[in-house]
Amino acid sequence: MKITSRFATALVIALGVGVAGCGSDDDSSEPSTQQQQQKSIIETAQAAGSFTTLVAAVEAAGLVDTLSGPGPFTVFAPTDAAFAKLPAGTVDTLLEPENKQALADILTYHVVSGDVRAETVITLNSATTVNGASVTIKVMDGSVILNDTVKVVQTDIVATNGVIHVLDAVLLPPEG
Repeated sequence: MKITSRFATALVIALGVGVAGCGSDDDSSEPSTQQQQQKSIIETAQAAGSFTTLVAAVEAAGLVDTLSGPGPFTVFAPTDAAFAKLPAGTVDTLLEPENKQALADILTYHVVSGDVRAETVITLNSATTVNGASVTIKVMDGSVILNDTVKVVQTDIVATNGVIHVLDAVLLPPEG
């Protein structure tokens, strides 16, 4: 399970998830948008505490610098619990050095170029990801569903270089 946590951590970093910026120096438990915007997607994901596997995966794939860059990026970020739903051994295998490209392909399938907020996402039928493959988008019963099975559980976590939307499962790119 330790490697799974590292994978989620890397994925979050690679995806540029800005959830880490959710912490603040004041006594309030809810960060303001201004406080969130002071951190990159990667920093926000790291600070969130629920994206350790994603952040580890992003690191293992060598995508930290890219996702810390100016962007903007929209990251569909799976939580640690989402990674835990993958078949046993999947995360460990992807974190092996010889699988760096496969890991990068999966991570970049969670990233869309540009700052695409929820109000825009709900108007789309699909979006082309940074890895070149498309993800389908549907609104069902008031929820955004990607590729017919992955639910967006939180939206519009704003970072200096984009926005993060939190997922309940990991998106796997189409084979081929």
